Order: sequence, then structure tokens, then C-alpha cells
Amino acid sequence: MQKKEFRRIEINELPKKIPNYKKSVESKDTLVYQWLKNWLTEGLNSKKLNYNELLPLKADLAYHLGVSVGTVQNAIRYLEDEGYLVSKQRIGTLIKDVNASDTQFRKLTSKREKVISELKRIIVEGNYKIGDILPSAKELGKMLGSCSNTTRLALENLSANGYIKTIPSKGMESTWHVTAIPEISDSIKNVDGIQTETLVSKVEEDIKRHIQENYQIGQKLCAHAELAQELGVSIKTIHDAMKTLIGKGYLLARRGRYGTTVLRLPNEAAQPVKKEDEIFASAQEAAFYNYQKIERYLKKLIREKYKVGDKLPSMGDLAKSLNVSTNTIKKALQNLYEEGCVDFSRGRYGGTFVIDIPEDISDPAFKWLAVNPQYVKVYKK
Repeated sequence: MQKKEFRRIEINELPKKIPNYKKSVESKDTLVYQWLKNWLTEGLNSKKLNYNELLPLKADLAYHLGVSVGTVQNAIRYLEDEGYLVSKQRIGTLIKDVNASDTQFRKLTSKREKVISELKRIIVEGNYKIGDILPSAKELGKMLGSCSNTTRLALENLSANGYIKTIPSKGMESTWHVTAIPEISDSIKNVDGIQTETLVSKVEEDIKRHIQENYQIGQKLCAHAELAQELGVSIKTIHDAMKTLIGKGYLLARRGRYGTTVLRLPNEAAQPVKKEDEIFASAQEAAFYNYQKIERYLKKLIREKYKVGDKLPSMGDLAKSLNVSTNTIKKALQNLYEEGCVDFSRGRYGGTFVIDIPEDISDPAFKWLAVNPQYVKVYKK
């Protein structure tokens, strides 16, 4: 399948009128999603648009709508979930027949769809009523084991479909109010009713099989682009699946020419670390990036010098004192935020605040103990 087989829609074919972001309480993601959906349905009904035509480039769409590329990407994801669009690597985003039962593109249930279903389940089983306030996106993410961005996108989807409504407030996280109760059949689904396996988890199994058949421990894995082409998915999907395998200890990823190395074959059980080996740095430890080292240092610093509610130095001050870039500090603090150790606040009195003291998970192989002789009882025969 070649890109030249499809016609790309020109920017001048788009409606001139764009959403008014300032006069709406809806997020930009939702407004752009609704704008695109209206344009697609009206264009297809009037025959101005046809199936299998390519949308304009995301950067061009973002410029036309006056939003970021990320906002356009999120809106397109909503429409992909509903079956209006499908993205194909190295080709672009194509208009799809929403009523078509089959597709030539490989796509399973997304993580976002699973979270949407679980959020509906929470509303129904939690006996929420219209007007009730849902927990924050952060709390919901922890409950469902999903990342903050996936949870936010799922909430935006429910908002776009009229189940909840957000009331943003300055300097605070948006509050989500229930506006409609999902039907039981729409929210409580068994395994037969919804495909619970995500594309990422399926590709993860494919990569494990590929490693088992083609690699030995210590060998460098092929590039993400090669794997994406072989498995028929996007590089982003490969990246997400590889990240999971790295977290499970199968792979070790390093930048540059080192690439991704096989640490353990999928059919081998994880070997427990021996106490006598703990005095040596593991391969994973030695391969830490700067931001991971800084993250570990900040955890130690918080444990020793800070308490809950304290404000950390600014990113600029931390970068200067630790002789690293502010971007490295930002990545380290973001990890601490995702672990629930710190939180960010904007405005004049904003900054980074400690909300939980990280645990010390270090377990030295040997500890030397000095004992005062006066506390030692001597037993004589």
C-alpha cells in the first residue's frame, strides 16, 4: 500500500470557521474533536469527502485550528476509537467508513477504550447520581492503573459523549461532574462483550516470540522501525510494548549505538539476585540515564531533609546545584510526580511540593555493626 494511492485533502478544503476556545468550558481536545467530527460527517454526506482520503498533515491542521499538534493528535484518537478515522504508519490518517465491520489495518482495543469502559463501570457501580463529583483524574488513574494522559483522554471522551462535564478552576485540577448515567449494557461488559486485549499487549507477545526465535542473551535487538514494519504496527506501538518488556526485565535500553539489548529470554524465569552479588552494580544500574540518577538522588534528599508539605528548590536552582540541565531535572521530577511523591502548583506561590516521602528500597548486601563490650554478656562454661 503506497501513499500515492490516496488523495490528501488540502487545507483550503477545510471550513474557515474554527472553534471559539475562549468562550467554552470544554477542553481544546474536545472542541477540535467535535469540529473534526462535524466536518467529516457533513463532508461525507455531501460527497465533498470520500472514504480512504488522507487528512491534511497534523502540523497543518494544528496551524489552521490554532492549537498544538498534541491537541490535534488527541482529537484524532477519539475519532479513531469511534471508527471515523484510521492511522497507517508512513501513510497518514485516512477517513474510514464508520459502519464497516472489517478493516485491513491491525488495531485492537486501545488502552483508552478500556479506561473509558472502566470509568463507566465506576459511575454505575458507584451509584453516582447526576451532579455528583468524580474523584480527580490522578485518583482515578491510580484506581485503574492507567497513566495520567490515558485517564485524561478517557475523561475527555466521556465528556464529549455527554456523560460528564468539567468545570475548570484557576490553579487547580478540573472537577468532573456526572451529567448522565451510562446504560448498564454500555458500561458493564464481560469478556465476550469487549476485546480486553490491547494492541500494545498483543505486540508485546509478538516481540517476545520474535526474541525467543531470533536472539540470545546479550544480543542487540533490531531497530524499532524494522520491528514496526515486520509486525505491521506503528513505531509508537512498538515503543510502548518495548517499554513494558524493559520494565519486566527482558530488555535493557540505552541511547545511541548501544540500542536495546536482550537481558533475559521470555521462556526463562527471572533469577533472584544473590546477596553476594548485590555489592556489584547491575547492568541496569550502570546504564541509568542522568535523569534516573537525579531521581534517585532527589528521593534520598527528600527522605533526609524534607517533610510532607515542604517546597523543593526551583528546577533552575536544582539544575545549577547538580550541574545538569533543567530538562533532566524536569524528567526526574515528573517521575516523582507519577509515583505520588511530589505535586506541582502554578502561580505566584507555586512550585514543587512534597506530598509523600519516598521509601528507601536499598538493601545493602553487608552491614557492619560495632558493639560496645559493656553490652555483651560473656558466658563461661
